[in-house]
Amino acid sequence: MSKQTYRVCFCFRRRFHETVSEAPDAIKSLFDQYSENGTMTVDHLQRFLIEVQQEANATKEDAQAIFDSLRHLKHLNIFHRKGFNLEAFFKYLFGDVNPPLSPSIGVHHDMTAPLSHYFIYTGHNSYLTGNQLNSDCSNVPIIQALQRGVRVIELDIWPNSKKDDVDVLHGGTLTAPVQLKLCLESIKEHAFFASEYPVVITLEDHLTPDLQAKVAGMVTQTFGDILFTPGAETLKEFPSPEYLKRRIIISTKPPKEYLEAKEAKEKEDVPQKGNGAADEEAWGKEVPNLKGVDRVTSTVDKDDSDGCNNNDEDDKSQHYAAPEYKHLIAIHAGKPKGGLKECLKVDPDKVRRLSLSEQQLEKAVETYGKDIVRFTQRNILRVYPKGIRVDSSNYNPLIGWSHGAQMVAFNMQGYGRSLWLMHGMFRANGGCGYVKKPDFLLKAGPHNEVFDPNVNLPVKRTLKVIVYMGEGWYYDFHHTHFDAYSPPDFYARVGIAGVPADTVMKKTKTLEDNWIPAWNEEFEFPLTVPELALLRIEVHEYDMSEKDDFGGQTCLPVSELRRGIRAVPLHNRKGEKYNSVKLLMRFEFS
Repeated sequence: MSKQTYRVCFCFRRRFHETVSEAPDAIKSLFDQYSENGTMTVDHLQRFLIEVQQEANATKEDAQAIFDSLRHLKHLNIFHRKGFNLEAFFKYLFGDVNPPLSPSIGVHHDMTAPLSHYFIYTGHNSYLTGNQLNSDCSNVPIIQALQRGVRVIELDIWPNSKKDDVDVLHGGTLTAPVQLKLCLESIKEHAFFASEYPVVITLEDHLTPDLQAKVAGMVTQTFGDILFTPGAETLKEFPSPEYLKRRIIISTKPPKEYLEAKEAKEKEDVPQKGNGAADEEAWGKEVPNLKGVDRVTSTVDKDDSDGCNNNDEDDKSQHYAAPEYKHLIAIHAGKPKGGLKECLKVDPDKVRRLSLSEQQLEKAVETYGKDIVRFTQRNILRVYPKGIRVDSSNYNPLIGWSHGAQMVAFNMQGYGRSLWLMHGMFRANGGCGYVKKPDFLLKAGPHNEVFDPNVNLPVKRTLKVIVYMGEGWYYDFHHTHFDAYSPPDFYARVGIAGVPADTVMKKTKTLEDNWIPAWNEEFEFPLTVPELALLRIEVHEYDMSEKDDFGGQTCLPVSELRRGIRAVPLHNRKGEKYNSVKLLMRFEFS
């Protein structure tokens, strides 16, 4: 890069000296400590991996592999005969071979426990390409979700206009339908692209018994032997992800009588327009804390029929259900008679799935928080966005996860900070879409007590984060993208999403006119529940006259952070990794 020129007006230009990417003083000091006469040998690097990167089992072969990965940079003259120099060491630290999560660890959680013991990567209205009111329905977002590792796909199934076939659409809206058969075929083709662990299809069923029978035929024909059907018996315990590897599972409410009155009601239950995310900034509204969450109690949600409002509907529905359709349902979304207290009672002889909207859950945890945790130790709880989120925005997933909810359903096309947390959670466990819940959410204590995320607990661990520097924006953005008249003024935000006591965001200073900001700032985060903590990282460009510009983000599970100095790649608003943008950071635990 040479000098940069910015046009201020037709007759005047400003010129700025280009900043060169250079190792921070702390990195230079470490190089001096682990090298001799300006050369770092394989033995030196192995000692650095063990002592600084805290890779206790690092071998000489591991160090040699890092050397070999940089051989293609020989033309930059960064190698000596027996090792590499400071520039090569810096290239390694800031390179793709040094990520914050181990690329080789893969799936490492115990995958032999019941499905209810896992957080599961879950989509909401998986067929929508955009907003909830008038966007197109398509198989494309289903494919994209599966390729990212999503394990739960939701389909709303309705009779087509001629009442002789089945479409997928958001009922009572202007969304253009897509054929169910196409969606099922896409699921089969892409289900195990990112993960071998089971895919659950949750069906919102609005069909007559004859069309239910038709759906049963489609599902059976499409999936064949990979479809998991437990038969007529109700499951007493959910099978494990390991047992269900490369299987497709159907989950829905027991089919209901198809009445005109019911159909009319469903058409009335269209999400009402609201300002759910009207105040979102360009990069997404800040994720609300678990305390003082916003509540809108007047909104009707289309999924409410999964909840606890209808007393005897399920009993009546069994008489009208197509038997071949009932046979396909492996995870029943049943609900007993009565209110929420009854819904949350644990039946020792069967397991089921319960659905609550985000606002139903927010209200429920105030009174029934411990009951919810006990319920989710054996049963599955699905949480879905409230109806006013017509823009396909999302909510804080931690309120569900901290109470044991397995299926926190998100609009995967609703980009923003909440979805970044979802991406961060499911980067854990090799990105397989299943993350084992912490033991404290699975077992009661010696006095039958259960976890309460709102109780202030003692600090278990403290995470220390150093943000050294960042680079790559010059290559991934046009030079006037951030500011038409000068280089960008970057600052970083670093924080924790977790239980209320751990949740915080902190900010570096803003560095003016610099494409390669070197902040060299340190932050400490005391963690009371590190098992549920996610490290949030964002970069923004300060703008005096307008909203600050977005410069990248990532979210990482604290439980899987590699200690030491790491190169942290940043992603765009959609969660797609930039080609070049990354931060150099250090992580330590005490």
